[in-house]
Amino acid sequence: MAIGLCFQTLLYAQTSSDTPVDLKNQGQTSLDQKEYIKARYYFKQAFRAFAARDEYEQAVKCSVQANALYLRENLYKEGFDLCRDMDQVIAGGEQKHNRPLYGLRFITTQERLKMFTSLKNPAKAKEQLYQLEEIANQAKNDSLNETLLYTKADYYYTFGQNQQGDACFQQLITQYKDKKDYDKVSDCYRTLIGLATKAGNAPLVGRTYDKYIVWTDSVKTLTAQDELNVLKRKYDSSQQTLAEKEHELSVKQYKIIALCTLCLILVAALVLGVIVLLRFILMNKKLKKNIEIANEHSQLKSQFIGNISAQMEPTLDALAATAGDLPNAPQQSKLMLSQVDALKKFAEDIQELSSLENTLNEPYGGAKEINVNTFCENTMNKVKEFVDLDVETVVEAAKLQIKTNPEQLERILTHLLKNAAFYTTTGKISLEYKRRAAHTHQFIVTDTGPGIAPEQQEDLFKPFTEIKNLTEGDGLGLPICSLVARKLNGSLAYDGSYKKGARFVLELHV
Repeated sequence: MAIGLCFQTLLYAQTSSDTPVDLKNQGQTSLDQKEYIKARYYFKQAFRAFAARDEYEQAVKCSVQANALYLRENLYKEGFDLCRDMDQVIAGGEQKHNRPLYGLRFITTQERLKMFTSLKNPAKAKEQLYQLEEIANQAKNDSLNETLLYTKADYYYTFGQNQQGDACFQQLITQYKDKKDYDKVSDCYRTLIGLATKAGNAPLVGRTYDKYIVWTDSVKTLTAQDELNVLKRKYDSSQQTLAEKEHELSVKQYKIIALCTLCLILVAALVLGVIVLLRFILMNKKLKKNIEIANEHSQLKSQFIGNISAQMEPTLDALAATAGDLPNAPQQSKLMLSQVDALKKFAEDIQELSSLENTLNEPYGGAKEINVNTFCENTMNKVKEFVDLDVETVVEAAKLQIKTNPEQLERILTHLLKNAAFYTTTGKISLEYKRRAAHTHQFIVTDTGPGIAPEQQEDLFKPFTEIKNLTEGDGLGLPICSLVARKLNGSLAYDGSYKKGARFVLELHV
């Protein structure tokens, strides 16, 4: 006992003359040498020395390091006592400077939260969490709010509240994405993977890793675009330098050429330029005139088709009413109604086909984020009522997000799936999704039906290539789908190499 008292007395005599910085450095040196008790002592002395000089931020930093060494040995009572000392120092600083020190109060509260979390005391830990949130709200500091979200996530995962923890990290990721701080987004994913690994939460590790892989691909795309922009600027700069050098060389050459020869060349070039310019002007006028005539004809055609459809509608409605009033001939009435409906559908499809052809250069708006897997499952469910009981339906699509017009995409896929259901009596119908590049996506509809004859494949997407009974369909579905795909910045094609049925490939660039 006497020896220990002498040791502390000697140590105090040694440190009493040291500056706060010296004490802090000695504590760090002892920590690096794994002399934890000695390091803790120096950090506490540095805390008191900095506090005596009103250097509150440095004082709190030293006390946090000392508290970490208390926690290392499960000395919670000493840790809470040290937090109390920190509160007293901070309160004195606030009174002296007449302003709140939110950042330092946040740190001391966070230290108490760590200890209660380590003690597995969720009630006390939650009280500290509420205090942290109140301090952050009062401070109105972005950095404290970000730290608060990390702290809340750690608390939720520690006590098994995974859904709340996910919400905290998603809020952080959204904030960093809005600020275009992509490095911090990656740090969020890595931190979450670390927390989940530490907690032994395998599902959270897997789910987060999948999202991180998708995000990494997106970052690579953004980085590649930045590199491309840098290369383009370098290329433009090189082209400008080359143009300047060529200009200088031309100037030197012109000085060597005799004046008379230069005049002849200039005159010849001027004559030739005038001829080319006049010809260009004439051709341009002619081209503009042809475009105006073509646009006018196209508008007249659309108007003509619209007028015909409008004029046919009352007649078709009257025929439908007449067919319904045939009480003695129900079979004939049913046949007439079917023919009238077919004519109406034909008129509508012709009008839409004309409208699509006139607006091909106007892409669809209304793009939304969709989950590919959920979207494909829902689309397949909507056509199952048309599928024979002996036919299996399969959906193979990853859980990825893409941005497109969901209504028009569903319209194309629904038509292809209904066609497949009509021609397939056994086997299966499948809807697949494949990602070919960062902005290239494919939706593939495959069936085990009879397929399409090679001589018919070339005209699949051309309207009016065959004459058929309108009650069996007007043959305009695939041409309309092809035009809709083009307005979605994509293309619709038939895979002629597939021999076990029919396969259509819809490729989008979004």
